[in-house]
Amino acid sequence: MSRSQRRRGRTLAQQADKYDCYQKSVQEPDAEIPVIQRVFRKHRGRAPRSLREDFCGTAAMACAWVRSHAHNTAVGIDLDEECLQWGGRHNLSALTPEQQSRVKLVQGNVLDVGHEPVDVTVAFNFSYFLFRTRPEMVRYMKAARATLGAEGMLFLDAYGGTEAQQPRTVRRPYRGFTYVWEQRSFDPIQNWGQNFIHYEFPDGSALHSAFRYDWRIWSIPELREILADAGFSKTEVYWEGTSQRTGQGNDIYTRRERAEADPAWVSYLVALP
Repeated sequence: MSRSQRRRGRTLAQQADKYDCYQKSVQEPDAEIPVIQRVFRKHRGRAPRSLREDFCGTAAMACAWVRSHAHNTAVGIDLDEECLQWGGRHNLSALTPEQQSRVKLVQGNVLDVGHEPVDVTVAFNFSYFLFRTRPEMVRYMKAARATLGAEGMLFLDAYGGTEAQQPRTVRRPYRGFTYVWEQRSFDPIQNWGQNFIHYEFPDGSALHSAFRYDWRIWSIPELREILADAGFSKTEVYWEGTSQRTGQGNDIYTRRERAEADPAWVSYLVALP
């Protein structure tokens, strides 16, 4: 039986790869790496070369990092074996043998995995929001600080605004599918949200609950105070600008200490030891 025959009668959702959809709709390492390089060079006067990607999932960032420069190295850490294996088959395997030698993928807890100090540690896509309490978050930030060299820097992203605290569904079309972000519930006492990613396809089929997130939505002041308690000497906030044409975020991040009210914002936090 041919491959096309085996696929006959199967919906697009049944044929879809949720990790592939996720990388196409959520991750943007080629946009994030220039931000890291720009901010690091501003403070250290040189380019960063070694990176640790916490909660790396399919290690898209780690692989893009080593691909971006011949001297770059990366460590990717995640608990999910299936996700790491997918990243090995699709992202790591797409690199040259020499590039692959500069990437190390580790199945483990980001709180426990040690290695040589790095220039940059990143925790993106709000993954660290899974730490629900202040003591847990302080412990993570201390662990992240311990991964850094003397000139190292920690990069985080964060989101918030009134729309982040409301049950709502957002759809964005991509080639071959529609990305669906569902904020199913929010508890204002705990600042705890339950969110899902679904994927819908042109034939009417869907991958429901492809990814689920139960996390606390941490505010920027909370995170800055926690980073200080964890031993970081300085934090900076890089706030996304707004497109005058669309009224939406323009993917241009500048350092800010104040911002106007925004119902749905995304920012980067940078912490220096």
